Amino acid sequence: MQLEKVTNLTSGPGGAPRRWYDDACGTAHALELVGERWSLLILREMMFGPRRFGDIRAALPGLSANILTQRLETLETHGLVERSKLPPPASVQVYGLTPWGYEADQLLIVLGRWAARSPGHDPTLPLSKTSLMLSFRTMFQAGMAGDADMTVGFQLDDETFRVRIDHGVLVPERGGIDDAGVTFITTPEAMAAYVYGKVPLEALEAGGGVRIAGDRALAVTFQTFFALPPKAGA
Repeated sequence: MQLEKVTNLTSGPGGAPRRWYDDACGTAHALELVGERWSLLILREMMFGPRRFGDIRAALPGLSANILTQRLETLETHGLVERSKLPPPASVQVYGLTPWGYEADQLLIVLGRWAARSPGHDPTLPLSKTSLMLSFRTMFQAGMAGDADMTVGFQLDDETFRVRIDHGVLVPERGGIDDAGVTFITTPEAMAAYVYGKVPLEALEAGGGVRIAGDRALAVTFQTFFALPPKAGA
């Protein structure tokens, strides 16, 4: 039995070959832009600013250097990614999102929340630092936070992030944590266990997964602002 092909190769922007569904639906075109394996995750890793090639690859350990090179070239051709050079003394090439590329964060939020309802979703699998920060936006319960006003810091290996919560609005970003009321020194997996698995803080501290610097009461309160969506029925 011969199967009919559902896509074909044609010329995209700049003459680059690209797969098409021959379908005017915006969803079909979105898949043409970011539907190849790894593409959307590569975009995810640049959501908090430009990253070096090695940083992206380290965050996606199953991704080969060759495929990463190909995907970055394709995303650049599509106008989602742009290259730049850090000023001295670093003077290294980095990859960042264009303004339109940053708009894909809404795809990640909606898709992530939808997929979290899958009975097959395993929240214990490895998690990148960027994934953790984006998950806070995705699973934040503004009603639970009420009029809370706080800044929470995260020391994740050699990187720092801060989450600002102000009257029902949560904004995560990569950057300094000097103004944080409390800081978690932890890993993405341990933090996910605390926030989403509701593992007691004392248990994680005893196991060495988390250390707290600052206001302990804020650390406990922070956990209450998040909830995973209910699983979809059979």
